[in-house]
Amino acid sequence: MALRRVHQRSVHSGPTLTWAPATTGAVKEHHLAVAAALWAHFYPFLRSLRLSQTPPAQLADAAAGFTLLALDLPSSAPQDLQPSPVQSIMHCFGWDDMTHPLLVTRYLPHLLQNSGLVTSLSSDSASAQSLSVRAWFRCVLQQHLHKSADGADSRTGRVAEEQLCELTRLVLRLPEVDGLLQRAAVQPAAGRTAPTSALELFVKAVGLVYSGLQVLAERSAMVTRALDYMGDILKYIKPSLVSKNQDGLQLAYWAVGCIVKHWSPLLATSKAQQLLFRIVDGLLLPHNVTQQDKALRDSLPLYLQGLSVASSVSQSQGMHVKQQLRTVTRRYLDHFLPASPSVGVIANHPVLLGACETSPTPPGSLLRRTIVEVICENFLQFKGHAPPPRLASLLMFLLELLRRNGDSDPALLTLPLPALLRCVMLVNEPQVRRTSTDVLQLVVERCAAAAAAQPPCDHVITVLRSFVEQNAGVYDRQVYSALETVAVLDPLVVGALIPNLSVTLRNTEHKRGLGKNAALRSAYKKLLCLLGESGQAEISSLEAD
Repeated sequence: MALRRVHQRSVHSGPTLTWAPATTGAVKEHHLAVAAALWAHFYPFLRSLRLSQTPPAQLADAAAGFTLLALDLPSSAPQDLQPSPVQSIMHCFGWDDMTHPLLVTRYLPHLLQNSGLVTSLSSDSASAQSLSVRAWFRCVLQQHLHKSADGADSRTGRVAEEQLCELTRLVLRLPEVDGLLQRAAVQPAAGRTAPTSALELFVKAVGLVYSGLQVLAERSAMVTRALDYMGDILKYIKPSLVSKNQDGLQLAYWAVGCIVKHWSPLLATSKAQQLLFRIVDGLLLPHNVTQQDKALRDSLPLYLQGLSVASSVSQSQGMHVKQQLRTVTRRYLDHFLPASPSVGVIANHPVLLGACETSPTPPGSLLRRTIVEVICENFLQFKGHAPPPRLASLLMFLLELLRRNGDSDPALLTLPLPALLRCVMLVNEPQVRRTSTDVLQLVVERCAAAAAAQPPCDHVITVLRSFVEQNAGVYDRQVYSALETVAVLDPLVVGALIPNLSVTLRNTEHKRGLGKNAALRSAYKKLLCLLGESGQAEISSLEAD
């Protein structure tokens, strides 16, 4: 504004004549009078336009001018803006969630490039910078709202994008933000940083700084700061969810997914866990998510990984977070699983992608255990002889899950073993038999390797013993056939069952009251032949009956 320039020249030029102090005082009074008139007659008009859904560029420029005028002449501002007129105006035009992003992205850069104002904000209020970060956060999330329905570019869109990039550059230079990036040892690349990339960088930095804190009070303060930065994020993305704009949906799900992943320990705290629950309920568990399919497919791994970490660190609501993780896993495993097996579709299944990692970590192992438990409890249950639906696809998914990860814990690996044995025993469909045998081989071989120091593997023996108890006398020879598949892979684990198998055989014959069952004994001897010396010794014992 012209008044600011004149006033600054009069301040910086200084008195040069003996009568100058009186002149300077008069000039200052004149400036104050002009400023008071502007505040009285023009500022109310600007404020009346601040909630416009089509804010003209001149509105942001004029509002920035008044903000800087309040910085230079704070006493000239009206009483309703005192005692902090600069922050009061910034609340109206930059920090208020009701202000249109187009206005904010043009207004704030005028101010954040002013080092004097930034210094003033840094010293006057710890929350001022946080509020500027929150406003930037919202503008990044809502950057697609002003675009046309068909997503076509426009001059307004291009200008808004340039302004958002400039706002992003200035926010990253704020002392509070720059300090976080340095503490986290992450820095934006040289040159212009895209707003979405900067948002991801900032979210990662906050998460890294929080994870590095040891003092409880510092961690609590960091949680508060993080929530201040984010604001009411579900409110910010709601317009995109309502409009079903694909670019907006993609950005909304991705951005919140980044927060869930990188802030998972933070979100598991008592201060923030309600927000985590709202995110899950609002984005992952609505009744109908068909419109969000692409956004969900792309971002779901972030949510699964974050929920897995949160469920392992949450002290007060750990069980509830684990239940949410199971619910989300069950829903989207089912939602994105093809009716017939397709290697391409299953290889890119979002639940599978979320669970894969180059080397096992505790949260990753927990997530895979959750996925396998969900599969076994909800998708691999036989009804009598009838196999579950989409069995071939489920087995292919399970095979990919175990093959892509190096898990060696028998407690995890043997979870699907009962269902796999049942598939081998009851299902004749070629692809199901082939895939179930492949998964069975992977499980048995890894368990054998894990128990190499002290074979055989107790976990496998326990499952096999239970399998025999539940099915012998009902499926007879099919039980031995399934055990043959295991015996080829690891004779020791089946050999450990010989006493149980022989007692079960004789009990079955006794119950039927028909003496020796030649067919059953022949099937059992065929199995024993695969078990080496112990098997041969038992064959001799059977023949001596």
